[in-house]
Amino acid sequence: MDQRYRLTCRPVADQRAVVQGPDYRITVLADGLLRLEWSADGQFADQASAFAINRELPVPDFQVIDEGPHLEVLTERLHLVYDRGPFSTSGLSVQVRGGVSSWHSVWRYGESPNGGDGNLGGTARTLDMVDGRLPVEPGVLSRNGFAVIDDSRTLLLDADGWVRPRTGSALDLYFFGYGRDYPAALRALYALSGPQPLLPRWALGNWWSRYHRYSAGEYRTLLDRFAAEGIPFAVAVLDMDWHLVDVDPRYGSGWTGYTWNRELFEDPPAFLRELHERGLMVTLNDHPADGVRAYEEAYPAMAKALGIDPATERPIAFDVTDPEFLVAYFDILHRQLEEQGVDFWWLDWQQGLHSRVAGIDPLWMLNHFHFLDSARNGRRPLTFSRYAGPGSHRYPIGFSGDTITTWASLDFQPEFTATAANIGYGWWSHDIGGHMGGVKDDELATRWVQLGVFSPINRLHSVLSPFTSKEPWQFGREAERAMTAALRLRHRLLPYLHAMNHRAAHAGVPLATPMYYSHPDAEEAYRARNQYAFGSQLIVAPITTPADRQLLLGSVTGWLPPGSWVDVFTELVYDGDREMRLHRGLDGIPVLATAGAIVPLDAAEVPGNTAGDNPAALEVLVVVGDDGSFDLVEDDGVGPGDEPARWVRTPIRFGQADGVLQVGPAEGNTGCLPARRDWTLTFLACQVAGEPAVTVDGTPVAAEVSRAGRRTSVRVADVPVTAAVRVSVGERPRLAANDVADRLFALVHRAQLSYDVKTRLYAAATADAPLATRLSQLQALRLGPDLEAAVFELLLARPD
Repeated sequence: MDQRYRLTCRPVADQRAVVQGPDYRITVLADGLLRLEWSADGQFADQASAFAINRELPVPDFQVIDEGPHLEVLTERLHLVYDRGPFSTSGLSVQVRGGVSSWHSVWRYGESPNGGDGNLGGTARTLDMVDGRLPVEPGVLSRNGFAVIDDSRTLLLDADGWVRPRTGSALDLYFFGYGRDYPAALRALYALSGPQPLLPRWALGNWWSRYHRYSAGEYRTLLDRFAAEGIPFAVAVLDMDWHLVDVDPRYGSGWTGYTWNRELFEDPPAFLRELHERGLMVTLNDHPADGVRAYEEAYPAMAKALGIDPATERPIAFDVTDPEFLVAYFDILHRQLEEQGVDFWWLDWQQGLHSRVAGIDPLWMLNHFHFLDSARNGRRPLTFSRYAGPGSHRYPIGFSGDTITTWASLDFQPEFTATAANIGYGWWSHDIGGHMGGVKDDELATRWVQLGVFSPINRLHSVLSPFTSKEPWQFGREAERAMTAALRLRHRLLPYLHAMNHRAAHAGVPLATPMYYSHPDAEEAYRARNQYAFGSQLIVAPITTPADRQLLLGSVTGWLPPGSWVDVFTELVYDGDREMRLHRGLDGIPVLATAGAIVPLDAAEVPGNTAGDNPAALEVLVVVGDDGSFDLVEDDGVGPGDEPARWVRTPIRFGQADGVLQVGPAEGNTGCLPARRDWTLTFLACQVAGEPAVTVDGTPVAAEVSRAGRRTSVRVADVPVTAAVRVSVGERPRLAANDVADRLFALVHRAQLSYDVKTRLYAAATADAPLATRLSQLQALRLGPDLEAAVFELLLARPD
């Protein structure tokens, strides 16, 4: 295989980490990670596998006790006992030391291979045709402290870049035993299996996708309307009708195709060039299963490359097990389209796990080789395809398949997205709004878009139908406003998202992670299945059930960890360390930031299609009450993104004691930034008294101070990126008291209640009486559980 198809690997472990006998081999890869092999013929695999590519890891401290009938290996985290025979339940065990009870933390070969009922799950190949929940494959995290990945049957990668299936009955297991130190288990996974790659910045913007027979003119009109509405996009996804689909039946179906439909796109290169000029990157749908038929423009060149006489019109079968086909597949079939302006491919493989060679999964092959091929010429690699098992995190972005348009499907997606982090898979893209089936429901569509904004990838999509498209103006006015605001917010979030993209690639922390990552001993964290950390600064609790028809509000049961929390939309302040019902109108969902949180945004209220650019104006949201720290990491967009020389880091620090926020100076590759920037520094739920003191590199400067609602914003214009901005808002600033009476009035006013109940409710809630008295009076009104929960949320968010 060409050099471009050779994955960089370090597959051979340091021999100092190996404990070996005639037919077994134990490799201590880390203090909580063991490779356990048994082979009747004493032959072991030292090639990289589809899962494990880096076994040359720093050798941890460990002890070997080789006395009597059993071999023992001890690390700081693990205690292995082995009888040196074929692996058996009585002969091989590993105990996780410390942090988990011994009753649950001992693994025996053949029992509880993935931590038993304690395994916290990983992800699944697809959500195709799933209405609601589905079982997920195991991850490497378990409440019992251990999990095992069986790598015995995965592909091996030869040094020349090609693959081969394993033969024989040898066992090859990876034991992860990190107790409830979940981040450490995930770091070990990435060390062994490779890190998540850095995505291009533009991939984090909005994607427009629709299964529809667009023409170039219709697509141009659509983009004009999006621009007029101020709705930004970063990626144009063209589903299968870009190519010929109505073909002569003698060639089969038109599901697979590589020839533009020129009735719809008269000049494809000009069309793609225009999309680029509008700030959009382009991906085309590819169903490759039917190979290449004689009607395709690329057929003669493909046939010649594969030794077929084009005059015979012999079909060229799709065969990922043939390296000659695979090279021609890229260099002829796809390259001619890429040269016209296609940026990456949507690989829509739906034909199962089997190929012409037993043990070779076509989906894994497509993901692996497409991703490597996309890195040619120094590009930042990217593909878009379904999940193909452990190790698939190396090939982002994931396409979760054809989603059913129901509340049940929406309700499962937050959990499904966050849980995928447990197998390292951090970049799922769902059919936001639902793909097929279901009913027209403005509320459902809006809640799905709001989830998409706070998902790894936000790609709107719909099935081939005139009724299911997801343009915001296809919905009622309230839904349209909420969707438009959400899509604008996604592009405003790009500075934060791209910094988290760097964190995912270089620190091994996916963008969306379950709550138990940071709170492994809190039962509430495991119950909050649809709530997740979104980067380092935010917690998101999407609303995934219909609104209460009396309250006209959606709600979700959330868990607030210890501390103070501010909703970044409503600026309602909460005391933490409790579960509570959170209520929101159609204009938002609970997005919470704790004291000390710092969230950088694009300052543009109506961003354009500039998702690939580092902005010249930023807004920084700050929650006072504790010290805060954030590094805004940006880069020049060149190459794979693993070269620190191409990064630039702008430190942002807040000190609670002195009330000083400092931004900058930027450090590193400042040439990829605008020379000067405008900074708007916004203190949420904090009315700063007096005029903040502002300096740039120690020199006092004038600043524009504005106070809107409960927030204070300080705008400092035209600051060199190499300078430091300091804003002082006074010592020990405090979060503002909640405006409970005003919020209660708005809640009661919108509720569909009798006017008598409204009057009595509001009077009882706002009475000049102790809180306990007011709560008792409200309970006596028998408001019903939903209305009572909404009122209690406001009264108890931060009780006096």
